[in-house]
Amino acid sequence: MEANTILIIILSITLVSYLFDQVLDYINLKAQRTDIPKEIEAFYEKEKYMKSLAYHRDLAKFSFVTSAFGFLLSFGMLLGGGFGWVDSWLRPYFGSNILLALAFFGVLMLASDILTIPFQWYSTFVIEEKYEFNKTTLKTFITDKLKGYLLAAVVGGGLLSALIYLVQTIGPNFWIWFSGLAAIFVLFINMFYTSLILPMFNKLTPLPDGELKTAIEDFARKVKFPLDSIFVIDGSKRSKKANAFFSGIGKKKKIVLYDTLIERHSNDELVAVLAHEVGHFKKKHVVWGYVLSILQIVFTLFVMSKMVYSENVSLALGGTQLAVHLNLLAFGILFSPISAVTGLFMNMYSRKNEFEADAFARNTFDGTALANALKRLSVDSLSDLYPHPLYVFFHYSHPPLLKRLTALSRL
Repeated sequence: MEANTILIIILSITLVSYLFDQVLDYINLKAQRTDIPKEIEAFYEKEKYMKSLAYHRDLAKFSFVTSAFGFLLSFGMLLGGGFGWVDSWLRPYFGSNILLALAFFGVLMLASDILTIPFQWYSTFVIEEKYEFNKTTLKTFITDKLKGYLLAAVVGGGLLSALIYLVQTIGPNFWIWFSGLAAIFVLFINMFYTSLILPMFNKLTPLPDGELKTAIEDFARKVKFPLDSIFVIDGSKRSKKANAFFSGIGKKKKIVLYDTLIERHSNDELVAVLAHEVGHFKKKHVVWGYVLSILQIVFTLFVMSKMVYSENVSLALGGTQLAVHLNLLAFGILFSPISAVTGLFMNMYSRKNEFEADAFARNTFDGTALANALKRLSVDSLSDLYPHPLYVFFHYSHPPLLKRLTALSRL
């Protein structure tokens, strides 16, 4: 396929993807309703619900602006051969293709982040501040940036270096070897994220002895969940929004509770939320999620191997010769329609898993406590109660609140 034809396809995919996302955002915004559903009216004051609608309008309008900026920037770079220019600019300074690729993606990442810092700032310190969610300080904002750069350089740079090395030395079968490396890496992150990565950004402290810890341990023994430790994370350092999760693969599991979650929920509600998370473990969602993610990675790498050596792909992005890093960038765009389809199936699978985990919590602990916890979480985070079904289908990994409450009420 000629370079010009490839470029037209890339530009078309970029344009259609952008327009499609904007249409989805627009119809979701228009789906807002001012009536409070009966299932949640005891938790929602009218004034706060109207605040929720305003919050989502502000988020949608801001998203239109940021999406337009990102689209125009990307489309302009593609149309004007900007990515090829960056490659030509850097090439004289690097004799190694691995170092050239690292510099190429490093420059793009840094430039993109710097250009979008005003938007990130506005989102955090204007919108989130306006609706009383933000707890991030200027110091935290800056240090998070620096830590993120470091993590991207070490982890992302390491994986990219390995990929380029395998592409160069093994040839078209590189995808088999890198799939194995990716599988090990994903497993490693699942096992050690809480102990290695998370402490870079947050402080984890053991949950003190008391009624809550006793209740959690009693439930874990009841359902034979291999609980190793319970931690509290200082989520309030950045936001008032709350969450909970467990980590680890194998016999030892760590439960992590946001301090904001503990502040606003009863012990029964907290145990119910954790029962939901335990449900994912008991239903083997974690294992199957890992398997499916690896299969997705293997398929992606196999398709990548069919175009990563094409010189015309590099020329389509404005390059003057074959450049693996340019082809990786082009592949990300060309593969996006396929990844969107696989993402749809993953979202459908995820929503199914959420219903099953809710049912597990209801059957092993207390459905009413879980329903109340979900309602309180929704109110506190000003979540969208009436998302458009199409928006849910394409974007939601969790079912909307009202769907979950209806499912919980079934015997």
